[in-house]
Amino acid sequence: MIENINWSELFPTKLSAIIFVSYMVLFINQGIFVTASQSSNSAYSYNTVTVVLLTEVVKLLVSIALYCKDYPASSLIKEIQTHTRVMMLYFVPAFLYCLYNNLAFVNLSAFDPTTYYLLLQFRVVVTGIVFQILFKKKLSSKQWLSLILLTAGCMIKQIDFTTAETTKTSATVPTLKTNSGFNLSVNLLFIFVQTLCSCFAGVYNEYLLKGDGADVNIFVQNVFMYLDSIVCNAGILLCQGNLFGAFTQEALASLFQFKVIIIMFNNAAIGIITSFFLKNLNSILKTFASALELMFTAILCWLLFGIPIYINTILAISIVSYAVVLYSQNPVVNQAKQPEKETLLSEEEREQV
Repeated sequence: MIENINWSELFPTKLSAIIFVSYMVLFINQGIFVTASQSSNSAYSYNTVTVVLLTEVVKLLVSIALYCKDYPASSLIKEIQTHTRVMMLYFVPAFLYCLYNNLAFVNLSAFDPTTYYLLLQFRVVVTGIVFQILFKKKLSSKQWLSLILLTAGCMIKQIDFTTAETTKTSATVPTLKTNSGFNLSVNLLFIFVQTLCSCFAGVYNEYLLKGDGADVNIFVQNVFMYLDSIVCNAGILLCQGNLFGAFTQEALASLFQFKVIIIMFNNAAIGIITSFFLKNLNSILKTFASALELMFTAILCWLLFGIPIYINTILAISIVSYAVVLYSQNPVVNQAKQPEKETLLSEEEREQV
């Protein structure tokens, strides 16, 4: 079956393959880093909303630096003035990603990383439906079968095939951590909201990258995204009544921990690599990358946190792996539109990434 994989369609360039692997590694790291930064009662010693906001600032500075490496700063200002409408459109995915990033901290305090990534896999079918509607591309029966198998594999992960009682650290069922302070139904609701945010933000962001924003430099689009995200996160702090309290000397001092700094820079790298992922690949392949993260996260959590791997985990990994191979034989191809005058510039930009 492996020889039937159409690698040229799955990964059109070497860069796209590098982006795919980097995306997975960074997301796996994020779940583990956030879990490692928690105290013994699964709480955080720092303001998670402030961390998300400062992460967006890092992303913004990196995007500006990457743009100014090839273009003058005055050109960036001109681009912002010219494409104000696109910047306003980016408030939609920015707000959704804002909710997603903040809920990630909440949900990782309630679930172990393996279970957390497992529950997020229910976005698979939702992403497929949204992708069909927004891009008017009908998925084939083989593509739908692979999506359904992927979802089934993730569901099997929740079935306990053992006779022993499941412990609080087990990834077999989505049990809450002790003293998390949240009710199970509330956390499942948070996971559902986070799943919807991921689906709609990812597909809408791809729509902008390949649609209304196709003529805009990718670094300028990133600037739009992160400017809007900073506003959204500041709005959350304002609603919490903590906009100014979050930036006191004491509050900022709590952020200067090695684990917290790693979380911010790793999450910033995720934001940058995601834009290139959606530009060079697509939301469906992004979903499968997330499914593969589940497998590697399970292994790393077993090694680092002692979370056991049961037979249901092995079965889930097997089904998900088959679904990935099945999908790779007939992947969704959704290339960005390239105006003739922009084609050469876009190719040069991709080589410089």
